Amino acid sequence: MRCSRSWVRGGLLAAVIVGAAGPAGAQQAGGPPALPVKAVAVKRDTVIESITAVGTLRANESVLIRPEIAGRIQTIHFREGDPVVAGVPLVTLDPAEYKAQVTGSQADVTVSELNYERQRNLDRSKLASQQDLDNARAKLDQARAKLQLDQVRLDKTVIHAPFAGIVGLRAVSPGAYVSPGQDIARLDSLNPIKLDFRVPEIYLARLRPGQTVEARVDAYPGETFHGEIFAIDPTLDETTRTVLVRARLANTEGELRPGVFARVQIELARREQALVIPEEAVWPVGNQTLVYVIRDGKAESVPIELGLRQAGRVEVRSGLAADALVITDGQMKLRPGAAVRLMDAPPAPQPGG
Repeated sequence: MRCSRSWVRGGLLAAVIVGAAGPAGAQQAGGPPALPVKAVAVKRDTVIESITAVGTLRANESVLIRPEIAGRIQTIHFREGDPVVAGVPLVTLDPAEYKAQVTGSQADVTVSELNYERQRNLDRSKLASQQDLDNARAKLDQARAKLQLDQVRLDKTVIHAPFAGIVGLRAVSPGAYVSPGQDIARLDSLNPIKLDFRVPEIYLARLRPGQTVEARVDAYPGETFHGEIFAIDPTLDETTRTVLVRARLANTEGELRPGVFARVQIELARREQALVIPEEAVWPVGNQTLVYVIRDGKAESVPIELGLRQAGRVEVRSGLAADALVITDGQMKLRPGAAVRLMDAPPAPQPGG
């Protein structure tokens, strides 16, 4: 995993070429000749601080369709790869055996109800003991429970879709005998789709639900998929010292599929109207970071605080004004207060020339 920072909304900084007229092209009378330099104006831009990671796409919801009871497949109601809505029948097992069990249980309930009523009448006439009445009541409860269990088994002969999604390839055919827990097909919900990726622990404090992420996959080069973080694992991996993060991506066209490898960019911070300059304008001196600016035709060194660095540009957190003109070439010959002129500007004429 590598850390990177991105810039958006802004093109390359264009060099500012100023004419000979004006302070930048002036030369003091009788003084040393102005040194030729290149300079650019400080630019305002939007800066996005981000990190990159790699991740894997997961179905929003996924389940293997399996029977809870044994039986012979009577009907398969879906076609492989087709979308289905929640609650529709997917598979029907032969219900004949389970219907027979329900019928037998219903008969047992009827007999138990009659026996219980008979015992109640005998109890009122003081011709039966309380134990006989209790036994009759217990047998009635058992019969009713058996009927309820057989009805549940009968209902399970029809397997319904637990949620809307796309049915995968089936592993059985009509007429096949299946055992409890045997795989029939997979059902996946793919819109939205989940994205799992790991982030180093040093960024943990800067992660939060709702942060924007962008993902790119090899199957669709040049296309970017947008989403946001919705969950962060509370426990870090002790081996890699990374935290598992989960985001959701919109997948209305169904392009993204579970298991696909993705390159992820996570936005950590966004600063509008940040000041940016070319990297070559930065001049380190000892423990300070300086830039030379042109003021009244002279070079002045200004200490600055840098922010992000990316693609030949740097963000300036403090030390520069938005209208400053910073020198990008020729700093090695400069000293504070030296007269300068822009490289494309002709030198000023000497007195008496």
